[in-house]
Amino acid sequence: MTEHIRYAFGQSSLGEFLAASSENGLVVFEFVDEKDRRVQRLRERFPDAEVAEDTAGLQDILAALSESVDHPERPCPLPLDIRGTDFQKRVWEILRRIPAGETTYYGAVAAELGSTDARDATDAIANNPIAVLIPCHRVIKKDGSLSGYRGGARRKRALLFREQQAGEFKLK
Repeated sequence: MTEHIRYAFGQSSLGEFLAASSENGLVVFEFVDEKDRRVQRLRERFPDAEVAEDTAGLQDILAALSESVDHPERPCPLPLDIRGTDFQKRVWEILRRIPAGETTYYGAVAAELGSTDARDATDAIANNPIAVLIPCHRVIKKDGSLSGYRGGARRKRALLFREQQAGEFKLK
C-alpha cells in the first residue's frame, strides 16, 4: 500500500514554512527560503510515498504550527510521526526533554548519549525534520553563543527570546 504524505506552505511571524503530514502525524516542519527546493527535498525524503500538496486539508495543522512559532513555550497538540535512525530518534528525544526557557550545550547532549565528543550529536540535531516541536533551537555552544540552526540564527534567537519572555530563562 502506498503511503500518502500531504504538504502545505504556511505563514508565521518568522516567515514561511513547510508542513508535511502522514496518516500518523506531522513528519516535517521547517522554515522555507526556497519553495521549489523544499518540495524536491520532501519527495527525496519520502521516495516511495505519494507526495501531494493539500493546503485546504492541512489548514488546522498550519494554524497550530504558526501558533507554535509565536509561542514555542506552549505544548503543541499535534501528533508527531518522527522518522529517522534509532540514534537520531534518541537525540531528538533528548531535545524534547529540554524545557522551554532553558538551553543546553551540544556537549551535554552528547554526554547524555554516552559520548565525550559533541560532534556525535550535532549531525542528528542538524537533521531534525520537525523544527520548534523538536526544539533543536534550545541547543547552543558551550560559550553561550548561537550556532547551527537550519532556519537561520535570526529565527533561533527569536524563538529563544520568545521563550525567555514567556517565563524565567535559565542557562543550563
